[in-house]
Amino acid sequence: MTSVRVALPTHLRTLSKVPGEVVVNVGHPATIRSVLEALEGSYPMLRGTIRDHGGTRRRPFIRFFACERDMSHESQDTELPSEVQDGKEPFYVVGAIAGG
Repeated sequence: MTSVRVALPTHLRTLSKVPGEVVVNVGHPATIRSVLEALEGSYPMLRGTIRDHGGTRRRPFIRFFACERDMSHESQDTELPSEVQDGKEPFYVVGAIAGG
């Protein structure tokens, strides 16, 4: 098992009642999908907030970052960087901002 640190935006931390980063355990290698599934499994109130209810598509205005790399448009089966899998860096779920 691999422990992955996940940093959530404020509104999702409030919804899930966590004060900061959370840690989820996933199989090796860790992928975007495995982290999101573990996150939604540990915090069921997050289902449908990060991905659609089928778990197939990222919600609009939610972005994923790892090691300063935007992974938002990557396949959910993309392996996370080794620094994230080693626990040195978090996997970021970010609420994007839009306006005009």
